[in-house]
Amino acid sequence: MDENRKKPDKDGEAKRLASENIMKMVFMVAASASVVSVLLICIFLFINGFPAMYEIGIKDFLTGTLWAPGDVPASYGILPMIAGSLAVTTGAILLGVPVGLLTAVFMSHYCPRKFYGFLKPALELLAGIPSVVYGFFGLMVLVPFIRNIFGGNGYSILTASLLLGIMILPTIAGVSEAALKAVPEQYYEGALALGATHERAVFTSVLPAARSGILASVVLGTGRAVGETMAVIMIAGNQARMPVSILKGVRTMTANIVLEMGYAADLHRGALIATGVVLFIFILAINIIFNMLGRKAAE
Repeated sequence: MDENRKKPDKDGEAKRLASENIMKMVFMVAASASVVSVLLICIFLFINGFPAMYEIGIKDFLTGTLWAPGDVPASYGILPMIAGSLAVTTGAILLGVPVGLLTAVFMSHYCPRKFYGFLKPALELLAGIPSVVYGFFGLMVLVPFIRNIFGGNGYSILTASLLLGIMILPTIAGVSEAALKAVPEQYYEGALALGATHERAVFTSVLPAARSGILASVVLGTGRAVGETMAVIMIAGNQARMPVSILKGVRTMTANIVLEMGYAADLHRGALIATGVVLFIFILAINIIFNMLGRKAAE
């Protein structure tokens, strides 16, 4: 009797271990897919971009202020596009991060339940709107608004920054809200027990404790702003020149690639791929910087 009981137990244990090993393999393959994808993208960019960058000259490519592929001789300086991307992204962060963070604080500690049931889906809907719809909104609403209030033709750094600030708002608000709600309730209650007001407890105890999550939201929002293409093409002016005013048009690196890749060939095509390499390194540097800041904040 005992032997007959042990055999089914052993068989069940073996099946359980086999199923666990299979699921481990499935999870490992799924986790490795993202790593492999990044490696393939890196290999493609570097193999196709570095030869063109070397032929043009790394210094001339990165610091040149003239982008004129059709001239003889051709010129492939992407400094205006780098500066344009930095200007638009910086403006979007300055406009979007404070509003998104304050929205997250309101939703997590101040928002009435009835209003929360409306605000949360609205933010999620805002995150799901296609880029071209944002661009159309900017073209029909923001461009005339900026033109009438500040002058110029409306296709400018300010317009692009304002639109990108709206676009990154749901990302920053959603991730920051989750980070604030993940802070243990004892932080807030302890601050109240020490005599702090509701506002002081939220901003001096809960908010600092959620620093890493808030930084993650800023990283995601910055990545969205840097990589945005369609909306920026429609309202930024697409002028390959150094930024001279927030009311003047610029061209970003992403816009430069999209606008010219359709007809580019030979060295011109290689220069556009090399622009993608610079953009990739740019986003990687942003992630590294924010990770370092997050570690210092945690320490």
